[in-house]
Amino acid sequence: MANDPAELAERIASGDVRAAARLMRDLDDIRPGAIAVMKHLYPRTGRGFVLGITGNPGAGKSTVVDALISLYRAAGKRVGVVAVDPTSPFSGGAILGDRIRMQRHATDEGVFIRSLATRGHLGGLSRSTGEVVAVLDAMGYDVVIVETVGVGQDEVDVVSQAECAVVVTVPGMGDEIQAIKAGILEIADVLVVNKSDREGADRAVRDLFAMLELRGHDAAPVEIVRTVATSGKGIDELAHAIDRFRERGIHASDVPNAGGITPRRRRRAQATLRELVVDRLRRATDGALAARPELVDEVAARTTDPYTAADELVRAITASK
Repeated sequence: MANDPAELAERIASGDVRAAARLMRDLDDIRPGAIAVMKHLYPRTGRGFVLGITGNPGAGKSTVVDALISLYRAAGKRVGVVAVDPTSPFSGGAILGDRIRMQRHATDEGVFIRSLATRGHLGGLSRSTGEVVAVLDAMGYDVVIVETVGVGQDEVDVVSQAECAVVVTVPGMGDEIQAIKAGILEIADVLVVNKSDREGADRAVRDLFAMLELRGHDAAPVEIVRTVATSGKGIDELAHAIDRFRERGIHASDVPNAGGITPRRRRRAQATLRELVVDRLRRATDGALAARPELVDEVAARTTDPYTAADELVRAITASK
């Protein structure tokens, strides 16, 4: 990025959408200079409410997000959306299906929608999701919605980014045993049974209640909300459930410590640090492997064991720092 980092950060914090979009692209592409801008932006974050939306493919997550955008905009709130899409096997970019579904908000200056490709990153999010959320937060968006890619039971990374995790399900998800096994349901702060006008909605709600009862008496309460997102039915109730969760968190387990830091905010900071460290180590490992191709050949030929080779790579990485 050619401009002065402090100047760019100031422009972005003042609402320069083009500069923000450029920074998000550079963060996703790991371009030089982007991190310098983020260092200036970070002190301006922490004001927006980060809402995570996850669930199985076909549950209607994008439609729920679209309806929530309309509700929050009607209340006068500015909304940022980070929609994580599957990576195209041909171009390596995002398929952008989520952004297309939210097209009616494209001309609304109070809405910013950014699609990210997973690029092989597991957990339902992209590597740069947290950084893009931070940019939107620094820009002053009141609500930042993170919608995961929708790949099944492993989409648990959303809890590290969001202050409230909403899991969207649909009727016909299977028997109660399947509901108990579904890992993504275990991270829910609010559960949504979308397309609840379909047959089997009552059964789905009963199965979810049965799953919640198995968590024990000490588990935090989780509300179950029925919606038909295509018509907007139940979206008001969903927003109220999210608000009630925030209130419960403020007055119960998420009480700030002496420094004013809530446990959930601390977990988000820890997850951010972990992700940044792991990403740097991953790139350093790729560089060390590229510099020692003979080591890979030795492991493949069984003349060197992978444990000894890994120790050599670690020594090479630490020696270069």
